[in-house]
Amino acid sequence: MIDEIHMKPFDWLSEYRERLDDEGRLVRDADHQGLTPARRLRLEAEDWGAAARIAAAMGLRHAGVFADPPDLAPPAQTSTLPDDEEPTITLRAVLEQQGDYLVLETQVPLALPELPSQTPWYPGLDRLERHAQDLVGVRFTDHPHPHRWTRHQAWREGRFPLRADFPLAGEDQRRTQADRDYPFEALTGDGVYQIPVGPVHAGIIEPGHFRFHAEGETVLQLEARLGYVHKGIERLAVGRDAVGLARLAGRISGDSTVAHTWAACQALERASGCEVPARALVLRGLLCERERVANHIGDIGAICNDVGMAFIHMQCARLREDWQRASQAHFGHRLLMDRIIPGGVAVDLDAAAVATLRAEHEAMRRAIAPIFAIVDELPSLADRLLTTGHLQTKDARTLGCTGYVAKASGLGFDLRRDAPYPPYDALAVEVPVQQEGDVAARVRMRMHEVRQSLNLMDELLRRLPDGPIAAELPAASAGAIGLGLVEGWRGEVLAFVRFRNDGRIARYFARDPSWFTWPALERLIHGNIVPDFPVCNKSVNASYSGQDL
Repeated sequence: MIDEIHMKPFDWLSEYRERLDDEGRLVRDADHQGLTPARRLRLEAEDWGAAARIAAAMGLRHAGVFADPPDLAPPAQTSTLPDDEEPTITLRAVLEQQGDYLVLETQVPLALPELPSQTPWYPGLDRLERHAQDLVGVRFTDHPHPHRWTRHQAWREGRFPLRADFPLAGEDQRRTQADRDYPFEALTGDGVYQIPVGPVHAGIIEPGHFRFHAEGETVLQLEARLGYVHKGIERLAVGRDAVGLARLAGRISGDSTVAHTWAACQALERASGCEVPARALVLRGLLCERERVANHIGDIGAICNDVGMAFIHMQCARLREDWQRASQAHFGHRLLMDRIIPGGVAVDLDAAAVATLRAEHEAMRRAIAPIFAIVDELPSLADRLLTTGHLQTKDARTLGCTGYVAKASGLGFDLRRDAPYPPYDALAVEVPVQQEGDVAARVRMRMHEVRQSLNLMDELLRRLPDGPIAAELPAASAGAIGLGLVEGWRGEVLAFVRFRNDGRIARYFARDPSWFTWPALERLIHGNIVPDFPVCNKSVNASYSGQDL
C-alpha cells in the first residue's frame, strides 16, 4: 500500500522529542496520519520557536512552513464549526534529516494569529513566513524582517487573500499602485553606491527587482524584491477537484511542470489512498528525467553565453530544441504539461516508441560528449567560471538549499536516493557532490545530472512493466491531508493538500526549491564584480514564477 512507502525508523525523532520534553515543551502526539512518508508532531503555539531552535541545534534541515486558514465554505453551505468553537489557523513546518520527514503542527486563533518566528534559527524561512503573514495574516513575533513580501500594493492592509472573506477576484480593480516605499536595507560608506536593476528586464524573463550596493565594480550587498508575478495560486486551488488541481500545479512554473504536477498528485493520492499502477510510476519517472535533461542542457548553454561563449549556447539550444520536439512527438507536449494526472499518467508508450527513445538517448550522449568536454577544459571558460559566485557550504545548509545548488556546495541530499519513492526506490541513483561551490561546480553538477538522467531513463525503459497507466482516484474523506515530495530538476519540490467535506480542495501549498535558492544568490554574489551577476544568476536559475505563488 502507498502508506507503507519509506517507513524506516526515524533514528533522530526520539532524541528530538526528548530534547523538547527536557525543556517542558508540550508534545501532543506523533503520527503518520495522511502525511506518509512524514510523521506529524503537534505542538502548542508558544513552543513553535523553541521547536525550531532545538531542530537547528540537531542539524535538521527545514523544508518550509505554510499556514492553513479556516475553510472557505462551499456554495450553499455554512460553516461546519460548532457555535462555541473559535476558528483557528493551522501552521505546519516540515523538517528533514537523513531522508526522514517530520511535520510540526500548531494552531493559533484566527482573531489573534501570533506565534514565535522560526526564522532566527532558519534564515531561509524569512520570506516563507512573510508570505504566510501577507496572505493569511499570521504575525510572527521576533521575525528579523517583518515587512511585507508577497503583498505589494494589490490589497489593503488588514486584508488577507487566503481568508474566507476575501473575494477571488480581489477588492480593487484599479491599476495597482507602484510599490515605491519597500524598505530595502541601505548600506552606506565612502564610495558605496546603489544600482537598481529591474523589475522589467531587457529579455523575456519574468520580473524581479535587484538592489545592488557596490564599491567600484565589487558587489557588497544584493537584495532581491520579488512577487511581481504573484498569481494567487493558493486561492485559485480552493474548490477545485483533483484533476483541476493537477492542471493548476503544472502551471506554477512552466519549466518544472512535471515536478510540480507529480508532487501535487502524490499528495492527492496519499490523501485519498490511491494505488498508482506500476507502469504509470515508471512513466512518471521518465517524464521527470526528460524535464531535468531539457533544463540542464538549456542552462549550461545560457551560462556559457553569459561569459561570451555563444558557440556552446547555440549547440545546447539546438539539442534542447530537438529534445523538446521529441517530447512533443512521444508524449504530446513540448514541456510535458498535463502528462501526469491524479492516479497515473495521460499518455502511454508502445514498443516502437520505447526503441526510438533508447536510440535518442544514445544520440544525446554522443552529441553532448564534445560539448561538455569543451565546457570542462576550455581555459577561457575556466577563467570566468572558476571561483565566481562562491556559495559556502555553511550558507547553503543554513538557507536550506537543495538540488544542484546544494550539491555544488558539498550537500548531497537527493530525494531519489535519500527518501526514494517509486520508481526510484528500485534504481541506483548516484549523488556526487562538488566542494568548490562556484559557477563552475554548478555547471559540473548539471553535466553529471544530464548523463545520469540518460542512464536512468534507459533503465526505466528496460523496467517498464505491462499494465494500466492510471487508476481512479478514490473519494477522499473530509479533512484528508497529503504531502507530496519530488526531486525536480531544481531540487526538492513539496506539495501539501487538504480536502474539504465536499471532496474538493480546501488548501494547496506548493514549495518550489527557489524559495531557498533566491537568498543563496544574494549571498554568493558578495565580493564578485557587477558584470558577473548574470552568470551567477543563471548558474542558480531560481524560478520567479515558482516563488511568486
